[in-house]
Amino acid sequence: MNREKQIEERWKAKGFSCDLWLDPPGQRWEGYVHDVDELIYMLHGQMELEVSGEKKILNSRDEAYIPARVIHSVRNIGKTETRWLYGYKNR
Repeated sequence: MNREKQIEERWKAKGFSCDLWLDPPGQRWEGYVHDVDELIYMLHGQMELEVSGEKKILNSRDEAYIPARVIHSVRNIGKTETRWLYGYKNR
């Protein structure tokens, strides 16, 4: 089983969806808020994740949790495309 499928199965068991996202170098997603918890898993590349003003660098194989109703931003700070999985807690 490939890594993406393993993550998808693990997240599904925790009640989360799982989808793939790709971002070109320099892409920024600023000031997002969701009504449900979110998970992120980096497959390839490097991103900066900012949650409630705290910044963290994510590299391949890093996973992050974003609580519901918290302002967050995602920025591709690397020189290559980022491939990452994201999932939302099922209601």
